[in-house]
Amino acid sequence: MARGSTRPTSRDVAQAAGVSQAAVSLVLGDKWRGRVSEPTAQRVRDAAQELGYRPNLAARNLRLGRTRTVLLVVPALTTEFFAEVYTGAARVAAAHGFGVVLYPSPEGVGPARDPFASAQAALDGVIASSMAADALTAIRGDQLPLVMLDSDPEGSLGAATVNLDIADGIRQVTEHLLALGHRRFLHLAADIPSWTFEVRARELTSRLTDAPGAELRTIRAPISIEGALRATEAALAAPGPRPTALVCDDDKLAVGAYKAIRRAGLRVPDDLSVTGLDDLGLATAIDPELTTVRLDAEAFGERGMRALLAVLEGRPPEEGDLPVSLVVRGSTAPPR
Repeated sequence: MARGSTRPTSRDVAQAAGVSQAAVSLVLGDKWRGRVSEPTAQRVRDAAQELGYRPNLAARNLRLGRTRTVLLVVPALTTEFFAEVYTGAARVAAAHGFGVVLYPSPEGVGPARDPFASAQAALDGVIASSMAADALTAIRGDQLPLVMLDSDPEGSLGAATVNLDIADGIRQVTEHLLALGHRRFLHLAADIPSWTFEVRARELTSRLTDAPGAELRTIRAPISIEGALRATEAALAAPGPRPTALVCDDDKLAVGAYKAIRRAGLRVPDDLSVTGLDDLGLATAIDPELTTVRLDAEAFGERGMRALLAVLEGRPPEEGDLPVSLVVRGSTAPPR
């Protein structure tokens, strides 16, 4: 065969190695032990490498009823957090011969549209990050091996659920602000009906209920800078004592809050301490830099993919939430 003229086939490899096509299939499928000698197996590998032969994985997977493809469903592609979740999941997937298809479902509430004519036929499993359960029905995520990320473990549709320890992140934020002397709190909450945001609200309320003299008021906004700006402006213009600490559900909300605070003639942190959650690139792009909770999104994606591999192989996935950490920067200080 003229090298490079046509794609080499298993027959070409068999001829070059002086073996049958069945032997080539056994060796390259790593099923040769006990059926083909080691010298013969090495001869097949050498011939395949010399010819530049690559098995037709698509055809093989079709015969096996497996595509080695996973769908990662995220609420949006506009936040670097979900890009890093994808990076982590894809890294683990590639190491195990899987590919990851990324699919956004706006706001994660759904229902999501089916990205394929038949998702069940095209996929081996689904990883859903920060999604409402009913958003997965249209892509048949509830009928495929499913791992839920950032989801209520008690009500999850998934065969496994992987979470970050968001509650501990809120505990760290609250303890930091209380230790600085803050007692008047404003919670800028994400206006999304999602378990992960319910955890933030519930934990913040619980912590401040136990703190003598602490007060908490909550306002809601969509996760956008403009939405956070408008909500914070309204809160600062409301009658009554001004809060001294603003706890934001997300770093993007904190950026909008910064703008509102400055428009009101106030300063961070002199007049109002601000915290975020995620540790996005925005956190160090603003001045003063934002005190926030760092979430390791890549590790989150990696754990999610490992959990799905465990489900596909019938093994129990890893247990325990991924730890998070408070990063203290210039946006928090004792109240005046």
